Amino acid sequence: MQIVQYPHPVLRQKSVEVQRIDDDLRKTIAGMFELMYAARGVGLAANQVGLPFRFFVANFSGEKDEKEHEFVFINPQITNRKGSEIDEEGCLSLPGLYADVRRADEVVIEAYDLEGLGYQLTLTDLPARIVQHELDHLDGVMFIDRVADSVKRDIEPKVNAFVIKHGAAQKEGKLPGDAELQQQVKQLMSAGKVPTPGPLVMPERTEKKSE
Repeated sequence: MQIVQYPHPVLRQKSVEVQRIDDDLRKTIAGMFELMYAARGVGLAANQVGLPFRFFVANFSGEKDEKEHEFVFINPQITNRKGSEIDEEGCLSLPGLYADVRRADEVVIEAYDLEGLGYQLTLTDLPARIVQHELDHLDGVMFIDRVADSVKRDIEPKVNAFVIKHGAAQKEGKLPGDAELQQQVKQLMSAGKVPTPGPLVMPERTEKKSE
Protein backbone atom coordinates (compact mmCIF):
# COMPACT_ATOMS: atom_id res chain seq x y z
CA MET A 1 0.00 0.00 0.00
CA GLN A 2 1.31 3.42 -0.93
CA ILE A 3 0.21 6.98 -1.53
CA VAL A 4 -0.58 7.43 -5.21
CA GLN A 5 0.28 10.64 -7.01
CA TYR A 6 -1.65 12.80 -9.44
CA PRO A 7 -2.88 12.05 -12.09
CA HIS A 8 -3.59 8.46 -11.02
CA PRO A 9 -7.21 7.79 -12.15
CA VAL A 10 -8.39 6.74 -8.67
CA LEU A 11 -7.92 10.33 -7.53
CA ARG A 12 -10.74 11.35 -9.87
CA GLN A 13 -13.06 8.52 -8.88
CA LYS A 14 -16.15 9.25 -6.80
CA SER A 15 -15.92 6.72 -3.99
CA VAL A 16 -18.52 4.22 -2.88
CA GLU A 17 -19.68 3.77 0.71
CA VAL A 18 -18.05 1.32 3.07
CA GLN A 19 -20.45 -1.60 3.59
CA ARG A 20 -18.74 -3.33 6.49
CA ILE A 21 -16.06 -2.74 9.06
CA ASP A 22 -13.71 -5.72 9.29
CA ASP A 23 -10.08 -6.59 10.01
CA ASP A 24 -8.96 -5.65 6.50
CA LEU A 25 -10.41 -2.17 6.92
CA ARG A 26 -8.81 -1.80 10.35
CA LYS A 27 -5.40 -2.90 9.00
CA THR A 28 -5.75 -0.52 6.06
CA ILE A 29 -6.56 2.40 8.32
CA ALA A 30 -3.61 1.60 10.59
CA GLY A 31 -1.38 1.57 7.51
CA MET A 32 -2.83 4.86 6.29
CA PHE A 33 -1.92 6.54 9.57
CA GLU A 34 1.65 5.25 9.21
CA LEU A 35 1.90 6.52 5.62
CA MET A 36 0.40 9.88 6.61
CA TYR A 37 2.89 10.40 9.42
CA ALA A 38 5.82 9.31 7.26
CA ALA A 39 4.88 11.98 4.72
CA ARG A 40 4.27 14.70 7.36
CA GLY A 41 0.56 14.66 6.57
CA VAL A 42 -2.44 15.71 8.63
CA GLY A 43 -5.03 13.82 6.60
CA LEU A 44 -5.21 10.98 4.09
CA ALA A 45 -8.18 9.75 2.07
CA ALA A 46 -8.75 6.19 0.86
CA ASN A 47 -8.49 7.34 -2.77
CA GLN A 48 -4.95 8.44 -2.05
CA VAL A 49 -3.90 4.86 -1.36
CA GLY A 50 -5.76 3.55 -4.40
CA LEU A 51 -9.02 2.58 -2.69
CA PRO A 52 -12.30 4.03 -4.03
CA PHE A 53 -14.15 3.85 -0.71
CA ARG A 54 -15.60 6.59 1.46
CA PHE A 55 -13.28 6.91 4.42
CA PHE A 56 -10.33 8.98 5.50
CA VAL A 57 -8.03 9.44 8.47
CA ALA A 58 -6.79 12.62 10.08
CA ASN A 59 -4.72 13.91 12.94
CA PHE A 60 -5.47 17.58 13.48
CA SER A 61 -2.11 18.14 15.17
CA GLY A 62 -0.10 16.14 12.65
CA GLU A 63 1.88 14.67 15.54
CA LYS A 64 2.06 10.88 15.76
CA ASP A 65 2.33 10.90 19.55
CA GLU A 66 -0.84 12.98 20.00
CA LYS A 67 -3.35 10.18 19.57
CA GLU A 68 -6.16 12.29 21.05
CA HIS A 69 -6.19 14.24 17.78
CA GLU A 70 -6.55 11.12 15.60
CA PHE A 71 -9.90 10.51 13.91
CA VAL A 72 -11.26 7.93 11.48
CA PHE A 73 -14.11 9.13 9.29
CA ILE A 74 -16.13 6.33 7.64
CA ASN A 75 -18.92 7.30 5.21
CA PRO A 76 -18.57 10.97 6.24
CA GLN A 77 -20.81 13.83 5.24
CA ILE A 78 -20.68 17.54 6.00
CA THR A 79 -24.12 18.66 7.12
CA ASN A 80 -23.44 22.36 7.68
CA ARG A 81 -20.94 25.00 6.60
CA LYS A 82 -20.42 28.54 7.87
CA GLY A 83 -18.18 31.43 6.95
CA SER A 84 -15.35 31.58 4.48
CA GLU A 85 -11.59 31.93 4.65
CA ILE A 86 -8.58 31.52 2.39
CA ASP A 87 -5.50 29.62 3.50
CA GLU A 88 -2.70 27.55 2.01
CA GLU A 89 -3.17 23.85 1.32
CA GLY A 90 -0.99 21.03 0.13
CA CYS A 91 -1.70 17.44 -0.83
CA LEU A 92 0.21 14.21 -0.25
CA SER A 93 -0.73 13.16 -3.80
CA LEU A 94 0.89 16.35 -5.13
CA PRO A 95 3.94 16.53 -2.84
CA GLY A 96 5.66 19.90 -2.75
CA LEU A 97 2.78 21.80 -4.34
CA TYR A 98 0.97 24.41 -2.24
CA ALA A 99 -1.68 27.02 -3.03
CA ASP A 100 -4.33 29.15 -1.37
CA VAL A 101 -7.86 27.72 -1.29
CA ARG A 102 -11.11 29.24 -0.06
CA ARG A 103 -13.05 27.00 2.34
CA ALA A 104 -15.79 27.31 4.93
CA ASP A 105 -14.23 28.22 8.27
CA GLU A 106 -16.70 26.13 10.29
CA VAL A 107 -18.26 22.78 9.41
CA VAL A 108 -20.36 20.10 11.02
CA ILE A 109 -19.31 16.62 9.92
CA GLU A 110 -21.01 13.30 10.64
CA ALA A 111 -19.29 9.93 10.23
CA TYR A 112 -18.84 6.44 11.67
CA ASP A 113 -15.82 5.28 13.66
CA LEU A 114 -14.06 1.90 13.58
CA GLU A 115 -16.58 0.50 16.04
CA GLY A 116 -19.41 1.34 13.66
CA LEU A 117 -20.67 4.10 15.95
CA GLY A 118 -21.92 7.32 14.45
CA TYR A 119 -20.58 10.63 15.72
CA GLN A 120 -20.69 14.33 14.91
CA LEU A 121 -18.03 17.02 15.17
CA THR A 122 -18.22 20.80 14.84
CA LEU A 123 -14.85 21.98 13.56
CA THR A 124 -13.23 25.32 12.83
CA ASP A 125 -9.94 26.59 11.40
CA LEU A 126 -7.39 23.91 10.33
CA PRO A 127 -9.48 20.86 11.38
CA ALA A 128 -12.40 22.21 9.32
CA ARG A 129 -10.10 22.70 6.35
CA ILE A 130 -8.65 19.20 6.68
CA VAL A 131 -12.00 17.41 6.61
CA GLN A 132 -13.21 19.51 3.67
CA HIS A 133 -10.04 18.67 1.74
CA GLU A 134 -10.33 14.94 2.49
CA LEU A 135 -14.04 14.76 1.75
CA ASP A 136 -13.31 16.38 -1.62
CA HIS A 137 -10.92 13.50 -2.33
CA LEU A 138 -13.75 11.02 -1.79
CA ASP A 139 -15.70 12.84 -4.50
CA GLY A 140 -12.78 12.85 -6.93
CA VAL A 141 -12.07 16.54 -6.34
CA MET A 142 -8.59 17.88 -5.60
CA PHE A 143 -7.53 21.16 -4.07
CA ILE A 144 -6.08 22.34 -7.39
CA ASP A 145 -9.67 22.34 -8.70
CA ARG A 146 -10.67 24.93 -6.10
CA VAL A 147 -7.93 27.53 -6.51
CA ALA A 148 -8.55 30.86 -8.24
CA ASP A 149 -7.94 31.01 -12.00
CA SER A 150 -4.86 33.18 -11.51
CA VAL A 151 -3.41 30.62 -9.11
CA LYS A 152 -4.17 27.80 -11.56
CA ARG A 153 -2.01 29.54 -14.14
CA ASP A 154 0.80 29.94 -11.62
CA ILE A 155 0.83 26.28 -10.53
CA GLU A 156 0.18 24.79 -13.98
CA PRO A 157 3.87 24.00 -14.67
CA LYS A 158 4.17 22.09 -11.38
CA VAL A 159 0.93 20.20 -12.04
CA ASN A 160 2.11 19.32 -15.55
CA ALA A 161 5.36 17.98 -14.08
CA PHE A 162 3.32 15.35 -12.20
CA VAL A 163 1.56 14.41 -15.44
CA ILE A 164 4.89 14.00 -17.20
CA LYS A 165 6.29 11.92 -14.33
CA HIS A 166 3.19 9.69 -14.39
CA GLY A 167 3.51 9.12 -18.14
CA ALA A 168 7.21 8.38 -17.88
CA ALA A 169 6.59 5.75 -15.19
CA GLN A 170 4.04 4.08 -17.47
CA LYS A 171 6.42 4.09 -20.45
CA GLU A 172 9.14 2.53 -18.31
CA GLY A 173 6.74 -0.19 -17.16
CA LYS A 174 6.88 0.94 -13.53
CA LEU A 175 3.16 1.76 -13.57
CA PRO A 176 0.25 0.25 -15.54
CA GLY A 177 -1.49 2.32 -18.20
CA ASP A 178 -4.49 4.42 -17.24
CA ALA A 179 -6.97 1.94 -18.75
CA GLU A 180 -5.58 -0.86 -16.57
CA LEU A 181 -5.52 1.39 -13.50
CA GLN A 182 -9.15 2.33 -14.12
CA GLN A 183 -10.07 -1.34 -14.48
CA GLN A 184 -8.40 -2.10 -11.16
CA VAL A 185 -10.46 0.63 -9.51
CA LYS A 186 -13.68 -0.74 -11.02
CA GLN A 187 -12.85 -4.23 -9.77
CA LEU A 188 -12.37 -2.92 -6.25
CA MET A 189 -15.70 -1.14 -6.40
CA SER A 190 -17.43 -4.24 -7.74
CA ALA A 191 -15.93 -6.38 -4.96
CA GLY A 192 -17.56 -4.01 -2.48
CA LYS A 193 -14.98 -4.34 0.28
CA VAL A 194 -11.58 -3.04 1.24
CA PRO A 195 -8.98 -5.70 0.33
CA THR A 196 -6.24 -7.01 2.58
CA PRO A 197 -3.54 -4.33 2.49
CA GLY A 198 -0.11 -5.10 1.10
CA PRO A 199 3.25 -3.98 2.53
CA LEU A 200 3.64 -0.25 3.10
CA VAL A 201 5.73 1.72 0.63
CA MET A 202 6.89 4.77 2.53
CA PRO A 203 6.42 8.10 0.73
CA GLU A 204 8.71 11.08 0.39
CA ARG A 205 8.24 13.65 3.14
CA THR A 206 6.53 16.86 2.16
CA GLU A 207 8.14 20.25 2.73
CA LYS A 208 5.22 21.32 4.89
CA LYS A 209 2.38 19.43 6.51
CA SER A 210 -0.18 18.46 3.87
CA GLU A 211 -3.52 16.72 3.44
